Amino acid sequence: MSPVDRQDLQAVLFDMDGTLVETEQYWGEAMFELAARLGGRMSAEARAATVGSTMRRSMTILHADLGVIRSEEQLLADARWVEDRTAELMAAGITWCPGARELLLGVRAAGLPTALVTTTPRRVADIVLATIRADLGGDPFDVTVCGDEVPARKPDPAPYRQAMAALDVEPAGCVVVEDSESGVAAGLAAGAAVLGVPTVQAIEPAQGLTLRDGLVGVDVDALAGLLRTHAAA
Repeated sequence: MSPVDRQDLQAVLFDMDGTLVETEQYWGEAMFELAARLGGRMSAEARAATVGSTMRRSMTILHADLGVIRSEEQLLADARWVEDRTAELMAAGITWCPGARELLLGVRAAGLPTALVTTTPRRVADIVLATIRADLGGDPFDVTVCGDEVPARKPDPAPYRQAMAALDVEPAGCVVVEDSESGVAAGLAAGAAVLGVPTVQAIEPAQGLTLRDGLVGVDVDALAGLLRTHAAA
């Protein structure tokens, strides 16, 4: 990448579940199991609607899908159960999304600052981070922002703005990589160019958003080109 490109692209900010690592299925499995515990079956449409969402919204979607009424205390208990069960599933093994490892290593090799910005709470995200660090032989992220460390969660731009501030970079120089509608909305609202790689959940086109089927073949030059296209729009 040329010095001009490197100057334009200041940082790359990554979502975690379903973007870098194939962990969305664990969240889905845990929610399907919870639905069974509550005496019902979660629909595929409801599951897709929970991707990238907060636990509160996910539980609200699940309860509505099942037609059950839960108290605030029960909602919190359900959310905690899903987090605990997901953590158990993650501990059994985590794999990279195709192309994600190569892209992350390429970004680091280019000397670009990186951030991990996830709605997942720290205690669960740390399981994934430990696996990533062990595989790469070190921490590839300059900053990590988890869902329980922000004043508001995606689709609010607060998580990405917090990461940008910690990296000391301007939004116009950042590319956000996301797989969910709420994550894409958060990245765009924060002022970044966004690369969307939807898997479970469909993402509607938007200004500033580039959609791809996955990260295979995506490199630093592609991200820099995406940023220039966003700036020229």
